[in-house]
Amino acid sequence: MNHRLVFRLLGTICWLIGLTMAFSLPFAWPSVGSQTEFEARGFYALIAAIVISAAIGLVLRNWGRGAPDTLYRKEAMAIVGLSWVLATILGAIPYLGAGVVYNVVDGVEQPMGIADSLFESQSGFSTTGATVLTDIENEQWVPRCILFWRSSTHFLGGLGIIVLFVAVLGQGSAGKALMRTEMPGPKSEGSHERMQHTAWIFAAIYCGLNLLLTLILKLEGMTWFEAICHAFGTMATGGFSTLNASLGGFESKAIEYTVIVFMLLAGTNFTLLYFILIRKPGKFLGDPEWRTYMTFVAGSTLLVMAMGIWVTTDFDLRGDMSASEELEAAFRDGLFQVVSIITTTGFGTADFDLWNSFSKALLIVLMFVGGCAGSTGGGMKVIRHILFIKILRREIEHSYRPSVVRHIRLNGEPLTDPDLPHSILVYFGLIALIFTASSQILVGIEPDSTWVAAGQPVSNKLVDSASAVAATMHNIGPGIGIVGPTRNYALFSAPSKLLFTFLMMLGRLELFAILVLMVPSFWRDR
Repeated sequence: MNHRLVFRLLGTICWLIGLTMAFSLPFAWPSVGSQTEFEARGFYALIAAIVISAAIGLVLRNWGRGAPDTLYRKEAMAIVGLSWVLATILGAIPYLGAGVVYNVVDGVEQPMGIADSLFESQSGFSTTGATVLTDIENEQWVPRCILFWRSSTHFLGGLGIIVLFVAVLGQGSAGKALMRTEMPGPKSEGSHERMQHTAWIFAAIYCGLNLLLTLILKLEGMTWFEAICHAFGTMATGGFSTLNASLGGFESKAIEYTVIVFMLLAGTNFTLLYFILIRKPGKFLGDPEWRTYMTFVAGSTLLVMAMGIWVTTDFDLRGDMSASEELEAAFRDGLFQVVSIITTTGFGTADFDLWNSFSKALLIVLMFVGGCAGSTGGGMKVIRHILFIKILRREIEHSYRPSVVRHIRLNGEPLTDPDLPHSILVYFGLIALIFTASSQILVGIEPDSTWVAAGQPVSNKLVDSASAVAATMHNIGPGIGIVGPTRNYALFSAPSKLLFTFLMMLGRLELFAILVLMVPSFWRDR
């Protein structure tokens, strides 16, 4: 292990994070031009975080001075895993320094502690969108500059800190190792042979879509602040909003349909979006993963509507509606929530916790599907499910026809990697193991009083815990029950929040880049 090279590159990443914090500083001054005392706290907290990030970066760069530039897979995995740990810690400093209030208990305001700050920071960087903040519209609890930093962590985490790092700075031959580790998955091809060029293309598409969505949302009635924050949350498939009611608080059909389109784009493989830009739509439309992804969206939306969500939701609260209006509202709410969950964005326009059991169960299933490989979406990825079904079908056939040799094909082409079936099965096995173990741990460490305080039945503890684990492990945010779309994670104990923080990091880096950090032999010299 080339430890000094790891230190040097981690130091540069610390500088990148500190630099990004500086863009939140102007939001400490309201539009009238004067800075309130509360915004000043956020301003100085960001300054302190920038200084600390720069200092840590300087120390790490100094430790890594003169290190050989050769970067192997072990070093790449260490850099990716440790960079997310560092980002979580550095990103939590503004919340702690500003004294952000996340909840009120018995009339007493509760400032964010270490566990709360780490949770919120990792939720932003991992684009999960889960939150412990109960009133983000209260500027005396959450300064605007901190709220903007909160959304900025989505922007940084969307394509991955390392992808942006490679795009901006480049690392020569090391870029390939960093990119493959940051964006793991069964698809290894890129839109360009050179990894730095690929990173630039992905970053350009990502930034371009963010800019386009910001302009559209502004034209549709949002302020610039709201438009930028929601663009960050949409294209990163993160879900942080500036309103307590999420996107539903704007009560705008145009905004909801716009965000649906951009969430679908964010959950699409960016390589396919690149093919659209270079006028090769055939490769886009012919991609089996994208076709399956859209089939999941269309089929799930129709199933949710067919099971009658318009009967069990709060449509009656919207006033008298004609049959056509009710049908359109059912379609829009169903489509929005299906897209929001499968892309792991987590925005909300309706309280799907009030839907019938079938619809809620279907959304939970979609939590385990996720977006396409090479997208900003989380989850297990559609391509893995396609390959998993093909592997199972081959193994079943092999049980009664052992002499037949049959290659797994994707879009008519045989997959020649002999390790692919094994890696897919291991990934599914690890997901099942971590999900089961984490759900059981959460049930054990979280007291029943949490459900009592939330006004939820204690009898739902097992299901709610499993939902919370699935929502954080797959970077979705809202779940059902105690973590439903109108609730948050504020009432959970500190150990549970740290467990969620770990799960969010695991899910964002698809397990291995974090799990290897816990293996002692990983850190030994070659």
